[in-house]
Amino acid sequence: MEALEGGLGLGQDASRAAAAGVGVDEEGHTAVHGGSKLAWCPAVRRSLLMLLTLAMVAAGCGSSDSKTSTASDAASPTTSSGCQRVPAPGPRPDGSLDRPSLRIDTGRRWTARLQTNCGDITIALDPKTQPKTVASFVALARRGFYDGLTIHRIAREPNGSDFVVQGGDPTGKGQGGPGYSVAERPPEDARYTRGVVAMAKTEVEPPGTSGSQFFIVTAEDAGLPPEYAILGRVTGGDAAVRRMAAASFDPRNGRPRAPIVIKKLTIGN
Repeated sequence: MEALEGGLGLGQDASRAAAAGVGVDEEGHTAVHGGSKLAWCPAVRRSLLMLLTLAMVAAGCGSSDSKTSTASDAASPTTSSGCQRVPAPGPRPDGSLDRPSLRIDTGRRWTARLQTNCGDITIALDPKTQPKTVASFVALARRGFYDGLTIHRIAREPNGSDFVVQGGDPTGKGQGGPGYSVAERPPEDARYTRGVVAMAKTEVEPPGTSGSQFFIVTAEDAGLPPEYAILGRVTGGDAAVRRMAAASFDPRNGRPRAPIVIKKLTIGN
């Protein structure tokens, strides 16, 4: 595969994107941001658009998170970031669902509630701006698609500050989806600020493409280009999001060292 520099189609945002990870993975290498250019670490999965599988980035290849769990941590009912310790759910096969109807009542108020072992999170969905994206997400949630899935990636900036947390992959490895995709380009003035929830995509997919993987922005401003379909914004449970962002993770792939599980995702009006 070609190096991420010049391969993301993000223009001046390419370096930052590559260093933070907000996309769907494909087999390959992981780009690690070091200084002003990207270095390559063999044997590490590459995060295509995921801008950073990377954030791991800050530490470099083979580095370790400063929050590595100790034996006493493992014996505690909670993790160092405050999440409840729960068993890791078993992986599921990649999805094979047919695309649902993408119609939704844009005049109603739609919310999503994520019950996780880090706390509950409420998302105000935005069907007026991205009706197809929201309709797909709602349909998947009502089928129980997200129940038992994980937050499989924690991404940070090269300086160690928060960037995003990502979930919604049935395989738990960053490469899965529902079996179909939706294309709905976000507004040209879209901004990915703290609390915004958007859909992940691969580097090669057109702007606004989405499957089931989503990310919650934990940076004050992720500085991403308007290429990720926007689902909505976190309106409740910021403490839970902060616990996820603060969790210890493997710097090689961004995966939390202790499982972060979406126990149930429900839709409300």
